Amino acid sequence: MGILKNLLRAVTWWNGQTLNTQLWTWRNGTRVGEDEAGNVFYQSKDGKRRWVIFNGEAEASRVSPEWHGWLHHTWNEPPTERPLQHKPWEKPHLANLTGTDKAYAPAGSLRRTDPKPRSDYEAWTPE
Repeated sequence: MGILKNLLRAVTWWNGQTLNTQLWTWRNGTRVGEDEAGNVFYQSKDGKRRWVIFNGEAEASRVSPEWHGWLHHTWNEPPTERPLQHKPWEKPHLANLTGTDKAYAPAGSLRRTDPKPRSDYEAWTPE
């Protein structure tokens, strides 16, 4: 199983970092921090490039707003050095649930698990 796992790492990016990314990170990257999901953030030694190594599936919506701003050079200091000030009305970050069992399903949707879907539709019958 170890050979198959290493082969998958060499040719697929969705199973975590590839061997090439791991080598690039080891040679050129400086670890900057880690978020609550276990994603690790790096920047190049000259500070021009920034990237993330995902903990598990590579899904961009799993990056919190604080780290997203740092990755896209919106601010220079990472959240580990200068935490982002949150407003009391802000909700915590949630990953994109589209395509999962936890995705939003409005009332009347075929994906709802309710025994009888609600309906505000009343069929017309001729008299």
